Amino acid sequence: MSDALIYGLAGLGALVGLIMIRMPVAYAMILVGGIGTLLLNGPGLVLSQLKTLAYGQFSIYDLSVVPMFVLMGAIASRIGLSQALFRAANAWMGWLPGGTAMAAIAGCAGFGAVCGSSLATASTMGKVALPELRRYKFSGALATGTLAAGGVLGILIPPSVVLIVYAITVEANIVTMFMAAMIPGLLAVIMFLLTIAAYVAIRPEAGPRGKTPERRELVEASIGVIPVFLIFGLVIGGIYAGLFNPTPAAAVGVFLVLAYGLVQRRISLSDLRETLLETASTSGMIYLILLGAEMLKIFMSRSGLPQEAATWIATSGLAPMTVLVILLVALILLGCLMDSLSMILLVIPFFWPVLQEINGGVYQGAEGAGFGMSTEDLKVWFGILALIVVELGLITPPVGMNVFVISSLDRDTPMIETFKGVMPFFGAELVRVALLLLFPVLTLGLPAWLS
Repeated sequence: MSDALIYGLAGLGALVGLIMIRMPVAYAMILVGGIGTLLLNGPGLVLSQLKTLAYGQFSIYDLSVVPMFVLMGAIASRIGLSQALFRAANAWMGWLPGGTAMAAIAGCAGFGAVCGSSLATASTMGKVALPELRRYKFSGALATGTLAAGGVLGILIPPSVVLIVYAITVEANIVTMFMAAMIPGLLAVIMFLLTIAAYVAIRPEAGPRGKTPERRELVEASIGVIPVFLIFGLVIGGIYAGLFNPTPAAAVGVFLVLAYGLVQRRISLSDLRETLLETASTSGMIYLILLGAEMLKIFMSRSGLPQEAATWIATSGLAPMTVLVILLVALILLGCLMDSLSMILLVIPFFWPVLQEINGGVYQGAEGAGFGMSTEDLKVWFGILALIVVELGLITPPVGMNVFVISSLDRDTPMIETFKGVMPFFGAELVRVALLLLFPVLTLGLPAWLS
């Protein structure tokens, strides 16, 4: 074993140790990447990185979409779009057994379409839907489990910041990734609704019916949600139709949600100031993680560790699908320890070369022998699968972050009950992953059809 490879393994161990003692992931990656490169190549390269790397990373035009979509989600949270979504969904579905929980899932999906963050979706919809679920005497397990699981919809349904960052990391087309996420995202909503229906069929007392709405209530609730559909349709529909690229689309989205908030007098100057500060803070955190990931990637690449791992796995004799399943299981486990963005940026530089090596035709875009698809299709397929299983970590015991968010909003329900309530949704997500593994057309079909 070469000295460089030993440095790489030691750096990986140090990184895991720093994360376990709760050092912020960005700082851990910068520290390990910088010290590792210093030991391998001397101070000259590290000083060069500090001089040019940040500018090179942050001046990428595609990255300008990140703060725009973050701002769009922050404004949407302030102007009450979540309440309108839940009210409309509850008017149409609340009279069904478990209907208010189904409405919460629909609200999470709709809000995720203008927010793009799992934790923000869970927190915002939790504040809106929990009082109604309590009013109709839903069980604590079903109420909190539904909202914790509904939060994971925020990462996949476009626009998703993590999806954008993944696309930039592996040099995939952002629009193609958005297209590929639509069917898996809708499949998640359908499966969650079916999960609630099955839950209340077995335990009717857990999710009683709400009242049957009057026609006037249906009309008013439906009218209230029209702006959300218009915003989503113009932003995402405009991207799919080729009217504008993701960054202009995000700017259009910001303008629309801000204009709606001002017309409805739901946002003040102080609210706008807070959303701008929140956007700056979140975007700065994302960019710092991106810088750390790039420094770590340079160190690991120079140590030869990712290449050695790719070669070892490719020659191990394991079937390509077996390797993919092992990587996905690892992502679920690691997703319990850190947020989805950090996880994607940390592990993709290790996992992606492995899949390329197995697929054959590395960096060539040729038809691969391993998975029977081109490298570009593999980027898209693996990206959707990776995002789904990383988000599963947010509801996986014992460290599911979405569960902690919802539990902080509902002190009356023990956390163990929330984990019990989220397990049926976890099972539904595993079924969805299995379907996407067995039928890649569910991910790749829409981009192929629209291209």
